[in-house]
Formats: sequence, structure tokens, C-alpha cells
Amino acid sequence: MSKSHTDIQENIKSVIQRIATGPELSKNISREEAKRTMTDILNGKIDPVQSAIFLIALRMKRETMDENLGVHDAIIDSTITETSSCENLINIADPYDGFSRNLPSSIFILPVLAELGYPILSHGVLAVGPKYGCTHHLTLKELGYNSLNSHEEIIDRLEDKNIGWAYADQSIFNPKLYSLMELRKKIIKRPVITTVEVLVKPVTSKNDHYFTGFVHNPYPPIYLELSRNAGFQSASVIRGTEGGIIPSLRQAGKVHFYENINDQDDMFEIKPEDLDILQSSRAVDIPEDIIRKETKDKIESKVDAIDIAKATLKSGLDALSGKDGPMMSCIQLGSAIILHRISGNNLEQCSKEILKVIKSGSALDRFKK
Repeated sequence: MSKSHTDIQENIKSVIQRIATGPELSKNISREEAKRTMTDILNGKIDPVQSAIFLIALRMKRETMDENLGVHDAIIDSTITETSSCENLINIADPYDGFSRNLPSSIFILPVLAELGYPILSHGVLAVGPKYGCTHHLTLKELGYNSLNSHEEIIDRLEDKNIGWAYADQSIFNPKLYSLMELRKKIIKRPVITTVEVLVKPVTSKNDHYFTGFVHNPYPPIYLELSRNAGFQSASVIRGTEGGIIPSLRQAGKVHFYENINDQDDMFEIKPEDLDILQSSRAVDIPEDIIRKETKDKIESKVDAIDIAKATLKSGLDALSGKDGPMMSCIQLGSAIILHRISGNNLEQCSKEILKVIKSGSALDRFKK
């Protein structure tokens, strides 16, 4: 039975009264209440002002796991998911707000893993705050790739053994969530949506494997629990630069994971030098000749995201052509971690296999398809 306007208003009024009372008096809400409220927001049944209050109040009081799960449930329900015939599908999600301090490199992992026979999907948006950095969408757009492919086109690419990789945009697989972009811009701070929106399945397979990154230490168990909620058979959460999936090239990185959906969480460390990765920089530096803009905002990118995307594409294509340097090392490190987690093979062995693929040039050919 559909809810009446009165029911919807009574619910949002009750929720806001509890979560927006202040640091000492705010109360938590149940998973079902969080789901119901987020569902009403996604369906456009709640006033934008009330929607903004709900999202920012949750952030200010700190979301509970039940609240995260409830919002996640609503986003899962609103996500358009199509099924592929792939036996296994790797799902990677860098931060949707992109990169602004380094050139992102994970998009170039896609053709490398696909060359080894592992279908792999990235997803995201063109741009979102608060960072408004360089995203996969933007980099692929510079390549000439259609970042707004339909589900059918995405699945065709994943199932094509000569391609095996694809990108899915939120505007296609969850237009209701994407419609909140303007509201999120006005909120300024990261809402709970930022945490949970990356844990979705635009395309599913028989066995779905999830990879994302983190910066702050409390997040791995949160992401792993949300991965289970989304139904990923395995999941890995990697401490990466700018919250992405590729660790620093200069220090040990941590990978939190579960092997199977019912397993307990586990963790291992990875040292770049153990894979013969020896770089002086922690990631791929933004070229000095790119103009920096003056801004008082400490989070928003000081470099135009399009300029970063152009530099990213050039550096990535050079690396896939066999040019040594930080970009190749980032691709090697990130790909090796994923291959290790998916295949179960020794990490050093995986790294050598990845490097062989990169230097052969076959991943470059695949990336251009």
C-alpha cells in the first residue's frame, strides 16, 4: 500500500526531531526508518530543505551502522541492475568526487585485468563535490569513450573477450540518486550518500568481487559490512592515495578484506619494494605546467579537473605503451593486488604477470577499444 502524504511528512518530522537535536541530545534512528526516509527522498516526496537537514544531521551526529545500512538499502533498491553471463565480475569504485592532488591511475587497471581474462567494471559520475576532482568518467571522455553507455552496451563490452572492461555512470544506473547532485552541492559537506553510493551493482554476474579505497581508519569494517549488504561474494578495501584503490608507492599499504561473504574480516600489508617497485613519489604527480587556481576552499581541487584528465590520459597511455615511471608502478601495484585477491596466487607472481602484460602493449590495444 502506498504511503499517504501525511504519513511521509509525519515520518520525516519525527526523524529530524530526533537526529537534529544537538551533539548531546540527538538520537539514532532504526535501519528501517533510515531506509524509509532515504526512499522518500529518492522518490522526490520530501521537500529539499527537509532532505538536506536529514542528510547533514546524520553527518553531524555521526551515522550508526544501522543508519548506513538503511540508506544503503534504499540506494540498492533504486539502482537499476542488469545481469551478465560473466562467471566472475570485478567491480572497482574510486571516490566519486575524484582526484585533485595526484593523477589518478586506476582506470588503466581495467584493460590490464581484462587482458588476463577477468571482466572488470568501474562506475562513478562526471563530477561531484566537495572535491570536484578528476574522475574515471572525465578521463574516459578525453579518450573518446562514451561514458553514458546503456546497460546493454556495458554488458556487451564485458562479455566481449576482446574488450572485457566497461564504465557505468550513476546517471544511467541510478537516475533518482543522480538527481540529488544539486542538493548535494548546496549541502557542501559530504553526506552519508558519499559513503554508500559506491557500493552498488550496476551489472551483476555469478560471482561479484568488490574493490574500493579508504583513508580514515574507521572505514574498512563499514565498507566491508556494506559490501556484504550489497551481495558481493568477496570484497577488498585498500588504503590508497586520496581514498582510491592504489596504495602509496613509498610505504606499506593495508588491504582489509573478506574472502567469502560469510567469512570474518581480515587484513594484510603490502610493501611496494617487495614487488620491485622503487619510486621517489607516493603517486603520479600533477605536471608542474598545469595552472593552479587560487581558492580558499581547502577541499575543492585547485587544478581544473579537465586539465588533470588530459594529463592522466597521456601518462596512462605512455605507461601502457611500456614507459617506466610512477604511472606504470601504480598500475602494476593496483592490478597485482586485485589479481592476487581474485586468483589466490602469490602476490609477487601476480605482480610479474601484470608487468608482463603492461610491457607487451596488449592492454593498450584493449584500452582503445
